[in-house]
Amino acid sequence: MIRPSLSRLFSLRALLAPALTALALSASGAALAQQVLRVSAIPDEAPTELQRKFKPLGAYLEKKLGMKVEFTPVTDYAASVEGLINNKLDMVWFGGFTFVQANVRSGGKIVPLVQREEDQQFKSVFITTDKSIKRLEDLKGKTFSFGSESSTSGHLMPRSYLLAAKISPDTDLKRIAFSGAHDATVAAVAGGKVDAGVLNISVWEKLVASGKVDPKVVHVFYTTPGFYDYNWSVRANMNPVVRKKLTEAFLALSRNDAQGREILDLQRATRFIPTKAENYAPIEAAAHNAGLLK
Repeated sequence: MIRPSLSRLFSLRALLAPALTALALSASGAALAQQVLRVSAIPDEAPTELQRKFKPLGAYLEKKLGMKVEFTPVTDYAASVEGLINNKLDMVWFGGFTFVQANVRSGGKIVPLVQREEDQQFKSVFITTDKSIKRLEDLKGKTFSFGSESSTSGHLMPRSYLLAAKISPDTDLKRIAFSGAHDATVAAVAGGKVDAGVLNISVWEKLVASGKVDPKVVHVFYTTPGFYDYNWSVRANMNPVVRKKLTEAFLALSRNDAQGREILDLQRATRFIPTKAENYAPIEAAAHNAGLLK
């Protein structure tokens, strides 16, 4: 057996040292890059409003996680799904249907962490300025606006309730439109662009409370039964330590302190509770029945 001389060993080490140093620096850089939690949300409201709502929550999560938290708005619902699946985002605020889409697209590799207590029995409201519209059946022959095509409370579930009432949006309504966001639907109805529309009850109540819509002019004529909706979701391969800290941070939010109260108010939440993929099985079934999920 031939053994290398000490001089050859030292020479080999000298040659490898720069490469090993570069590799170490590269690994260090990758580790540092992973110390940023990239967050987004479905664009069911204006981007400025989503940023405003998230800012205090982001600061809170930074302290709890010990890492930077960045919020990046997306252009549409599909972009939020693709961003999480393709590792461009780490956590996303999904509606029930968008979660289902992401979970199906990823082969079951998306995990819903928490939801607002209110999301166990979420509702949509049908609105109009037309006093002759008093029930769902009165929508026949009228113009109508949904929110985004991928919205749970702005399209999927309202469509399923219309179908249950023997009303086909595609054939019984004069014209349907997609506003893209809940507040845009209200603007379309209030501005007379459509006879009626539908949006989630949470945004409706916020707009009424802030005086941005007059419920005497634009009024609710039908409120849906409750269904599971929004949640914060992550990929299944997220670092389990980070995932645990995230879950604990949300569950620890309380109205008993000023910071928790501010964050919960902005999120329009009483509190956050754990959730699971099984909760959204009825939404997946509704999507299949409505022909919105292949």
